[in-house]
Amino acid sequence: MSDLPCTERLRFRRLTMADVDALVDLDSDPEVMRFLSGGVATPLATVRDEQLPRLLAQYERHPGLGRWTALDRGTGDFLGWFALDPSADGTEAELGYRLRRSTWGLGLATEGSRALVRYAFDAVGVRRVWAETMTVNERSRRVMAKAGLRYLRTFHLQWDHPIPGTEHGEVEYELRAEEWAAAQERPAARRAR
Repeated sequence: MSDLPCTERLRFRRLTMADVDALVDLDSDPEVMRFLSGGVATPLATVRDEQLPRLLAQYERHPGLGRWTALDRGTGDFLGWFALDPSADGTEAELGYRLRRSTWGLGLATEGSRALVRYAFDAVGVRRVWAETMTVNERSRRVMAKAGLRYLRTFHLQWDHPIPGTEHGEVEYELRAEEWAAAQERPAARRAR
């Protein structure tokens, strides 16, 4: 499997158990968690005992897919994480990202997402990359579109404890391998003319 991509400003690496504190800190920001839990922090025990062990096990089951820490290439500081979470059979990947609020508005979510979409198709060979968010999460929807995914549908789920905006539903965006390949051929065809 190819090495994880780097971008101009980001370096990715696998998660480790040593990331527990950084992940808990990230999830303790109410604005970071606004469209996920209504601002409620993820408890330390949940990150340490449930989420991280599950994510670490994915690396072996689905090589090339999973969730990675996002580090500042210059300083090495933890900025958050990006994901290509595998489907059950590993042929599809759900694009995801969660970044410290101090990095918002700098284009890092788009930069990292574009790199991982390219990696998913060119290095891993998935057949589809998809992402979901709440309909009202306009920032995340813009990142998905800028990363090359297209709006697919709006759908409604039932929640035990709905958060503000739930009534507007969730949206799904996707990009399929054949669409990716066609988009890569178009610039080459134009240059050849």
